[in-house]
Amino acid sequence: MSFIAQPTVGQLKIRRAKPSILASAVALGVAASPAAAQQASEPPAQLPTISVEGQRISNPATDYKVDQSASPKFTAPLLDTPKSVTVITQSLIEERGSSSLTEVLRTVPGVTLGAGEGGIAYGDRPFIRGFDSQSDIFIDGQRDQGSQFRDPFNLEQVEIVKGAGSAYSGRGSTGGSINLVSKTPKAENAYGGSLTLGTDMTKRVTTDLNQVVADGVALRLNAMYQDSEVAGRDAVEMEKWGFAPSVTFGLNKPTQLTLSYYHFEADGIPDYGHPFDPRTGKPVNVSRDNFYGILGRDFQEMEADSATALFTHEFNDSLQLRNQLRLSRSKNDYVVTVPGYPDGNDYSQVRRNVRQRDSVNTYLSNMTDLLSEFETGSLKHSLIAGVEVTREQSKTTGREFNNAATGAYGQTIQQAYTNAPPADLHNPNPHDPYTGAYRSTTTTKTTADTIGVYAFDTIELSEQFEVNGGVRWDSYEVENNATPKLTSDGSELSWQAGVVYKPAPNGSVYASYGSSFNPSTEGLSINTNTANLDPEKNATYELGTKWDLFNRRLSLTGAVFRTEKTNARVADLGGNTTILDGESRVDGIELGFSGSVTPQWKVFGGYTLMRSKIVDDGPNAANDGNEMPNVPRHSFSLWTTYDLTRDWTIGGGAFYMSERYANQANDRELPDYWRFDAMAGYKVTENVSLQLNVINLLDETYYDSAHTSGGFAYVAPGRTALLTTNVKF
Repeated sequence: MSFIAQPTVGQLKIRRAKPSILASAVALGVAASPAAAQQASEPPAQLPTISVEGQRISNPATDYKVDQSASPKFTAPLLDTPKSVTVITQSLIEERGSSSLTEVLRTVPGVTLGAGEGGIAYGDRPFIRGFDSQSDIFIDGQRDQGSQFRDPFNLEQVEIVKGAGSAYSGRGSTGGSINLVSKTPKAENAYGGSLTLGTDMTKRVTTDLNQVVADGVALRLNAMYQDSEVAGRDAVEMEKWGFAPSVTFGLNKPTQLTLSYYHFEADGIPDYGHPFDPRTGKPVNVSRDNFYGILGRDFQEMEADSATALFTHEFNDSLQLRNQLRLSRSKNDYVVTVPGYPDGNDYSQVRRNVRQRDSVNTYLSNMTDLLSEFETGSLKHSLIAGVEVTREQSKTTGREFNNAATGAYGQTIQQAYTNAPPADLHNPNPHDPYTGAYRSTTTTKTTADTIGVYAFDTIELSEQFEVNGGVRWDSYEVENNATPKLTSDGSELSWQAGVVYKPAPNGSVYASYGSSFNPSTEGLSINTNTANLDPEKNATYELGTKWDLFNRRLSLTGAVFRTEKTNARVADLGGNTTILDGESRVDGIELGFSGSVTPQWKVFGGYTLMRSKIVDDGPNAANDGNEMPNVPRHSFSLWTTYDLTRDWTIGGGAFYMSERYANQANDRELPDYWRFDAMAGYKVTENVSLQLNVINLLDETYYDSAHTSGGFAYVAPGRTALLTTNVKF
């Protein structure tokens, strides 16, 4: 489907200007009329002249380049925004054959993938510029609380905002944040769907239907079903489905209301990959297929639901009110094998340790924004001011395991491996019997109430200079149902500022600063050791430039940056208490490109160089000077397509990541890798097309991420071939 994004306040402007071609044409038309000939002797009328300035309106269904963020907090076009922002469009997601957020984010250098465990739930865990961003994922500007694996079937685009930015998002966002932009009804009928069949028993069906039902009223329905295994991994599989209906009243009118609902379910076998070999500091040298889980015990079930109401009212061309209310609920329930190696002193056996989680997260949020454009003397302002009120709640239910020999319950997850036979290192059997049992225990409920007040303004000082600033104040209170009850509260002020110099209309040079904070209760977890700690503090300094070339079809960006974390949580000298005495930082250079070199040739990708350092590891100082985990020195990505003819398109991708350490001690490491993808598309008719994707073309064995203590490494999928039939009307 080909939907055109609707312009937002500030994207299109009409203003008085010097005489233009348009004004000259009007004058010529008047002079040529009979009435004008009769009045030739009269003094000519002086007509006001106008000129029209417009931003290129991007279409995420066909473009790689986006000119304006979907978030109203970005009060200037991306070209003039003093911050690194990468946007992945619907077109890019579909052409790459991406069916998970993990695959979508793989396109972006500087974003790495993290592993669950160690108190971190199993689910999407991106790292942006070296810092964990699992709690910094948003949907349409509101936090998507709770761990889960997300599917892109209902996404218009994905926006990665880089650098410390609590002014934009509230708590967190040390390295940046991710905003998932949902599909909404449009003002034209369009019907589409796809059927994908592939290797590893892959079956995927999607639909995207948009129907105008009355003047200003449109419905849209997106739905998805997928059942597949994972290439190169024994026993790992997932079945998932979801649907997302929405309706808009007052479409393209001053007053508009959009109601939407989202439902998603997934059921599969979780996979913690391969263990590290302590003798080499690398993942064990075994077949990529080796799966050390046990099917009689391991499972994962996920659910996510959300209901959203978005109301907008334009008082005039320069003043708009916006209110978005969302209620969401997500569930993540799993038992997963952690491959422990060696099993005691036996290097031929892998111990089947176990981790579990049964959590339900609910999120209620209301955001009210006022957007305005105005002038104060010769200064032009694009201002947004708003307030966000949220209540978040997490319910986590524990599990205890029995002793299979006696039947008595009480074993912890650290002891429960005794109920599962160890796996042979080179020939594990996922069908080995599991003789134990487990049951639920107590439920811990944690509630967080937050109010945030914010404002952002872009001030045009002249045609060449702009300043951009934002500030947010957050007040939060967290409590749980423990005995005695634990509470934590505080308030923080975050801000960002930047100056933009435009040497040409299609280019900018900028310098910026942003701050953020990480409270100890950031992931809705509170304990006696951390409840009274102050937040960690973060800051990003960035100097960059952005240019639109080739008739503004292609965007080129470059930036140098430093992100610092101070007041970091570390262990005291005895190792039993958490204190705020750590410091770490990441310095980097980032280059990016997105758009079209020619109308037939599209490109997307970039390169990031990062140098990380644990400046201060606290009183123990064991890791002082080491590199931070999961921060590669070099990362590169390229995706490109070319239209050979009107009907044939070919494309391909190359992705590189250098070595990165798996733990703070820097004695466990993931190797570097190259991955290559290929794509070919053929338009059968105006309404039907075929697309073939081959992912990991050379069947490279590589690892996506590692547990932060270096215990295990996620194995990336092997070669996958997908044939998709697309139908669009």
